[in-house]
This record gives sequence, C-alpha cells and structure tokens, in this order.
Amino acid sequence: MDDSSSKTPSRTAGEAGWHVSRYNLSAPIPDSKNYAITNLFKGTCAEYTPLELYLLSVLDELDEHHPIIERFARRGIIANFDEQAALEVMGRGACGGGRSVGLTLCPTMGCNCDCPYCFEDHGRGKMSQEIQDDIVALTEKMLDASRAKSLFISWFGGEPLLAPDIIESLSERLIALAEERNATYNASIVTNGYLMSQDIVDMLERVKVTSAQITIDGLGKTHDATRHLVGGGSTFSRIVSNLRDCKIPFRVNIRHNVHEGNIGEVDELREFVEKLAQESGNDLSYYPALVTGSATADKRGKQVGLLCESDASAIGVQREAGRFATGRGSYCGAHSLWSLGIDDQGNLQKCWEAIDKPEISFGTAHDWDPNNPFLTASVPDNLTKFLNTACPVPDEECQECVWLPTCTGGCPYKRLFSSRECIAFKNDPESYVLALHARIGEEKDADKQQQED
Repeated sequence: MDDSSSKTPSRTAGEAGWHVSRYNLSAPIPDSKNYAITNLFKGTCAEYTPLELYLLSVLDELDEHHPIIERFARRGIIANFDEQAALEVMGRGACGGGRSVGLTLCPTMGCNCDCPYCFEDHGRGKMSQEIQDDIVALTEKMLDASRAKSLFISWFGGEPLLAPDIIESLSERLIALAEERNATYNASIVTNGYLMSQDIVDMLERVKVTSAQITIDGLGKTHDATRHLVGGGSTFSRIVSNLRDCKIPFRVNIRHNVHEGNIGEVDELREFVEKLAQESGNDLSYYPALVTGSATADKRGKQVGLLCESDASAIGVQREAGRFATGRGSYCGAHSLWSLGIDDQGNLQKCWEAIDKPEISFGTAHDWDPNNPFLTASVPDNLTKFLNTACPVPDEECQECVWLPTCTGGCPYKRLFSSRECIAFKNDPESYVLALHARIGEEKDADKQQQED
C-alpha cells in the first residue's frame, strides 16, 4: 500500500514561519570577505562567510530542514516568533517580577566633594535610627511579598563613607534578615574613595560588599579640576594612595566620567589603572562613561563641557561593547516594583538620579506597603510613571528601532524629566559590531591561552 499521502509535505523556511531577525546589525570585517552579524535580542555576535550570507538572503526559499537553519536560529539571527512582542512581555514581567529585591541606600546625602557635573543637591544629615528601623521593616515586607530569594544592597549618597557606622550596623541587620528568609545577600558601594582606609575596607568585606565604584577623572590636575573637595582641595593623590596601599578583597570599578576637558586622557588613564592594579595586587577595572547634562549641574553654574556626537559615539561604543548581553526588556531597576532608592530621610524613589529630590518621591519607608503598592504610596503617580516607561515603550519611534533590545527606550528618568536619550552611537552601528567582534576574538584567544597553560 502506498503511504506517501501520509508523509508531511516539505515546506520552505518561510512557510514554516522563519524570518530574518529584526534586531540584527552587521558590518564588513576589514581585510576579509566575511561579515560580522550581531543579534541584539539574543546577545550574539559571530562571523559569517559569503556562502552563509547568501543562505541568509534566501532564507524564505530554503527547506525548513536545511542544516543552516538550526545554526542561524541558535545565534538568534533568524526567528520563528515575534521578537518585539516578546520584548514587550519581558518588559511587563520586569515590572512585577520578584526574583530579587534591590535597595539603593543613602546613609547620608552629605558629600565631602563638590563635583561640577554632579546631578545632586547635597544635604548634610545622616540617617536616623528610626529611619534604619523603617528600612529593615520595609525590606522584610518586600522579601515576603515578592518571595524573592536574593537581596542586593547598593550603598550610595552623597558620600556613603561619611557614615560608615550606619553602613555597618544596618548591613548586619539586613544580612540577618536575608538569612532568616533563606535569601542570598550581596552589596556594592559607590564612593569617591577619599575616605577609604584599610579599616574601612575590612569593614566593607565583613558586611559582604563584593564590588565598589570609584571615579577617577584623569591624571593629577585633570582629575582635581572636577573631583575636588568642598572648598577646592585636591583628591587625586589620596584616592590613588588608598587604591595602592589598601588590600582590597573585592572588585573595584574605576569609572572615568568623560567630558571635553579629559577625553584626551582616556588611553593614558586606562594604562594607569592597569599599572595600579599590577602594583597593588587589587582587582581594578577601568571603564569610561559619558558625562550628561542635568538641571542641578546647570543650576550650580559649573557644568563641564559635554562631548559632541562623534566623541560620544566612540566612548559609548567602547563601554557598551564591554557589557554586551541579551535583550533585557527593562532598562534598570526603575522598571521593577522591587527595586527602590531610599534617602537619609526615608523617602522612596525609583531612580538614584532622583534620590535627592523628595518632590518626586512616591512614599516613605515607614508608610509604603509593597502588598498594596499604589494605595499606600503618598504620590502614586511618581511610582506608576516610572513603571510605565518599560516595554512596550510609549514611543512609536522607539518601538520600531533596531536598538530596542539594548536600550529598551533609554533612561526612564531622562525620558520623564528632560528628553529621550538615545544610544550615543545609534547612527554608527558598524563600529559597535566590529568592537563586539574584536572583543569576542580576544576572549577566544584568552580561553585558548588558558587551555594551553
């Protein structure tokens, strides 16, 4: 009996629902016939031959079982689903997803430095015992309501090391709370590094700080021009001495706030940090970040010169290529109900750039209940408007943009209170793809070297 009628008829890849991803970027590889293709949704970058590029161009006509289909699909450069719709679901999920509770805590909004581009107006108070009690009680409610099994604390300010006693005592209570809830605990700190001593480092290690960010804006006088003490005293030598002399058991990310006055020292400062890491034995990692404008800095009247688009593109490519990842659906913790900033007065914020602005706080640590987040918020709109900047982004241009998996609409705070901030290298995708291709090649070489060693 002929059973040919029972066989599944052959279909083309197009008929089977396969299509080229809407989130691909490509660039010709210099001195080669090959192209690098990056898929922003899945977070891949690979090299493709002319034959593979041809097969990709005739994808609709290929048999759905052609062996190249599986390879393309694994790397995300083709898909059989609506990626934009998936991003929107990821964004909605980020708003309520409770895998982790994240708190940015400011034991003081005071600061010993007076940096011209700082986006904060600094106060001088410290967090009271009552506010600390409120934070512990709120953290308990958030862990229980979210059922999260991870608690992450970021110490911020102001300058948090002006209040090390609060960091230590409050950390001990939060660590104990996490242990009671069988949740993991991790912490980081953003500090100018001026007050860091071995005793401080040892304390931070005890309270489970696993990473720090310290800013160095250039070498010597270049740094001191923007990272100076209140009243104008220099800070470069002391910060560098602290990084060299202290034995630091956690990673320190050295941030370089790049502007017109120090862009010429990017390479020199990177080399300086690498040498400092070798001399000290500490894990120091350099990364550049663009200085952006802020209303507070403008009001202060001492804003630094911001970079033009071409310079911003080069710095942006360098930074983003170093932290390439899969599409995330959300920009930052501002899109999650379970991520908050808390100032020294107990005011709750959705963004650390707003942490000095009580007028856009949505509530207090004493009164807000995550079990009933909107009805217990003193200003519910200050909560909902941040959450509503998540995917689907309320901007048709963003919705159709190829960069959406990477930026997810950009910084919520800037979108709400100034203007949409696009990726600095938005109009230079080839530079980004080639930077990723070079980085991946370097990682392969490092892996090969490790295997040989």
